[in-house]
Amino acid sequence: MGEKVWVVDDEASSRFPVYTRGNVGEVFPTVVSPLTWSLFGKAAEDGWRDAFADFGVVVDGDFGDDPMCVLGVFGGYCYLNASYIRIFAVRTPGLSVEEMDQSFFGSAAAPPYVARPGDKNARASLRAARTLWRTLAATALPELEDDKVVVNDFLARSPSLADATDAELIAYVRSFVPLFRELFRRHISITFRANIGPGLLAQTCAKQLDDPTMAMKLLAGIGLVESAEPSVALWDLSRLVAAEPQLGAVFDRGVAEVSARLDAGGASGEPPGLADFRRRFGIFLNDFGSRGPNEWEGSSPTWGTRPTLALAAIDRMRGAEPHHDPRHQRNRLERERLEATAEARRRLRPPARQIFSRALRSAQLFSQGRERSKTTVIRALHGVRLADLELARRARDRGGPPDLADMWLVTLDEWPAYVATPGAFSAVIDERRALKERLAALVPPFLFEGRQPPVEEWTPRDTPVEVSKAGQRLEGIAGCPGKATGRARVVLDPADPRGLSPGEVLVAPITDPSWTPLFVAAEAVIVNVGAQLSHAVIVSRELGIPCVVSVTGATASIPDGAMVEVDGDRGVVTVLEV
Repeated sequence: MGEKVWVVDDEASSRFPVYTRGNVGEVFPTVVSPLTWSLFGKAAEDGWRDAFADFGVVVDGDFGDDPMCVLGVFGGYCYLNASYIRIFAVRTPGLSVEEMDQSFFGSAAAPPYVARPGDKNARASLRAARTLWRTLAATALPELEDDKVVVNDFLARSPSLADATDAELIAYVRSFVPLFRELFRRHISITFRANIGPGLLAQTCAKQLDDPTMAMKLLAGIGLVESAEPSVALWDLSRLVAAEPQLGAVFDRGVAEVSARLDAGGASGEPPGLADFRRRFGIFLNDFGSRGPNEWEGSSPTWGTRPTLALAAIDRMRGAEPHHDPRHQRNRLERERLEATAEARRRLRPPARQIFSRALRSAQLFSQGRERSKTTVIRALHGVRLADLELARRARDRGGPPDLADMWLVTLDEWPAYVATPGAFSAVIDERRALKERLAALVPPFLFEGRQPPVEEWTPRDTPVEVSKAGQRLEGIAGCPGKATGRARVVLDPADPRGLSPGEVLVAPITDPSWTPLFVAAEAVIVNVGAQLSHAVIVSRELGIPCVVSVTGATASIPDGAMVEVDGDRGVVTVLEV
């Protein structure tokens, strides 16, 4: 790879040379902090390897002596090894490299796969075939409930933030690393298995039913998708605001005013409905406070640590028409899903019908399981984040920087000394903060082979691009079925969605759960990147929002305010007028 740019940059694999931001860009959309990566980067790598082994595709010598291979940070940004993901496809019966590329990396043009000795392995393929069969035969995932119990126990053992010593808090955070590896292993294992059912459904719908769009309808409105649940709770809170004019007037003055009123706690003269809103908002933060933008990154705020993020989403949702209620949309999708299921079963002959039924059950079960396993990891990480924030506050009180997030600019080895004597790290923090800002202003290469291009060759984020004209069609990947027309509203930060009005089309660079509430107020969603397992696709199918992902450069090329049509069945966005 050459000289390291960021303090926690890794060495690229020589045997598996193709790396991509696809998929992992949703997990780490920004520059990865040194503390987060030095704490959990190797555990995440080992969790991925464990998941590959669980599936059966790993053979001796795959990873050699490389400490990192599946994952890596290069130029400050996290990448996923596309080469080894392709080996997974080669060794899994019925799976192709092209299908794996599409599933994980969307429509980005990747270097062609070049077969090498050792890529194919008969024993690995046999083990993978057994995993395929077990996946199609599965009817429940009780292990995910066991993981919740383990995480609850971990959170219950958290030291008192007010009374614990620095050493006790640091020890608690470090104690999570081996548990994180196991939880992440489960999440990745479920993610791999979540590809199997949808793949079979897509083949069946395209080849035997002559309707490629039917597969999406079969996976929409399945319920029990945990990452969609916060949107339902926020919708209910937005209805409280919409129903009470005086409460709405408080929101009219800005979310900072709302936050101050909530913190005041029953001051005289507060508007009707505020006490009930305060109570229910407290319940929301207790249930979903671990979620937020860039939630895998320790330095990022969550709804629990910065409630104004959730209040901003409520503010955007309060003007939405009643038919945007996620429950109504889910009920509609459920009816359409059941109708499509009945039609498919009616048209398929008995042998194919049995395979179809197993594939459908598996696709729904593991799609739910993937989001459930991720939610469990995020809840545990939030407990770690709270301990970290207490240490950051103590460092600030000892003369450290006022921005608590600066603590994450140190590495794990530097961390204890920083907390004790933060002033000694002033120059280091200043230097890394400046470099982080420089890297954040650039677009890292989506793909690279062998060696990441030098930072000097990266494209500045503010580089002008060709703007789409009326009549232009933009191709992407179909996410959620349905068509919608509306004014495009480009939103680059879910924490600042002030431009998004009900009935408009949300155009986003990438999405994670913090974006989900904005889906509810929108008529449709367009995302720059993504694939069939991306967050935007899974959640839009629960909320009934037409969605197209992997529309390269959409946030830059679609003019803000342009009238667009979103075809979620075919993955096409048409610019109607600018």
